[in-house]
Amino acid sequence: MTQPRVLVVNNGTLSLRQLRSRLEELGSETEVVDAASVPARLGSRYRAVVLSGTKVRAYDRAYYRPLVDLVMGAGVPVLGICGGMQILAVAAGGRLAEGPQRVGGYDVRVDTEEPLFSYVKPTVTVFHRHTLYLQEAPAGFRSIGRSEHAPVEFLSSDDGRILGSQAHLEFRGDGLEILRGFAQLYR
Repeated sequence: MTQPRVLVVNNGTLSLRQLRSRLEELGSETEVVDAASVPARLGSRYRAVVLSGTKVRAYDRAYYRPLVDLVMGAGVPVLGICGGMQILAVAAGGRLAEGPQRVGGYDVRVDTEEPLFSYVKPTVTVFHRHTLYLQEAPAGFRSIGRSEHAPVEFLSSDDGRILGSQAHLEFRGDGLEILRGFAQLYR
């Protein structure tokens, strides 16, 4: 049986190696492109798309337009991680705000009826490294996880195809189990 291929879009994350390793550990083959080099269409080559975190603010709509267009037209499951989620949220009209700097493990309450959370308990400990927070889910999306510091720790499009995580899921055991839930969406 061939491994499903996942397109990983590198938005400048510091943890690309860890992210790819986790996806490959879950049985996926990964291929990486940077945000400026995304294909116009996926075709049938990829079963999912993962958007990495970013060192650049998600506000640059013109720069990320090709990436957002690809995601919206992809027809496959998409997961935005940290800045990847923020890029998608801003493109949909979401608002980010500065908040406390968080680095390390933090508890988040998740909606366990969501397939993304099939392998975790209602409260997960996930790794954060950021200061920007999505204040509310934009139109066409809903919050599926929240914490003391952020009302939208996890995001889902209304149809469940596009997902986002404020946390870096490439770290910690609960992050791996959430990635496992995502992998089940494209198998």
